[in-house]
Amino acid sequence: MPTPPKNQSTKDFVEIADIRESVAVLKDGSLRSVIEVGSMNFELKSADEQMAIISAFQNFLNSIDFPLQIAVNSRKLEIGPYMKSLNELTQSISNELMKIQAIEYTRFIKGLTELANIMSKKFYIVVPLYIVETIGKGEQGTGILGAFRSVVSPSKFTKTLTDQEFENYKTQLSQKNQFVMDSISGLGIETRILGKEELMNLYYSYYNPGHQL
Repeated sequence: MPTPPKNQSTKDFVEIADIRESVAVLKDGSLRSVIEVGSMNFELKSADEQMAIISAFQNFLNSIDFPLQIAVNSRKLEIGPYMKSLNELTQSISNELMKIQAIEYTRFIKGLTELANIMSKKFYIVVPLYIVETIGKGEQGTGILGAFRSVVSPSKFTKTLTDQEFENYKTQLSQKNQFVMDSISGLGIETRILGKEELMNLYYSYYNPGHQL
């Protein structure tokens, strides 16, 4: 009889092999940076401003020569800690009129959260670097064989990724990051690259909804 397949753990379905500094190393040997992008109230802009923003974003999309992933992370806002701080603040108020107002405000917030789910949204741009992109860019000892190795044996590749190789790849990824950040900043939107701890928390919460590290 054929040997039954071994039970697979959750780790088998996670594409990330390692997180080094501000870079996620995937099992296929490719790298990822995650840029957190701010937001703007587009509806409050004038018609001319809206057209300028749309045109600038269109130019950005037309200028990139590599794939991007735009992700929106929507989570139910955890209001518990805020309600606790409100109650503690209310108890410390000595002025009766202000205390009544604080109690009414607390009731209003509690009632609002009971009627509808208050969601928090965060926006990200995921910038990739595939090892095959480094061929012909001065990469020593990689070439076609190295690219083939990263595809056929991704787990072995990530284990043998030296510090020097990682730094070389990270430099190329940083150039992409800077281009994206400069383009988005030109729209009047703030950007920043997530660090190691933030990446760990982001991916952990993605694979474990409702939980954080």
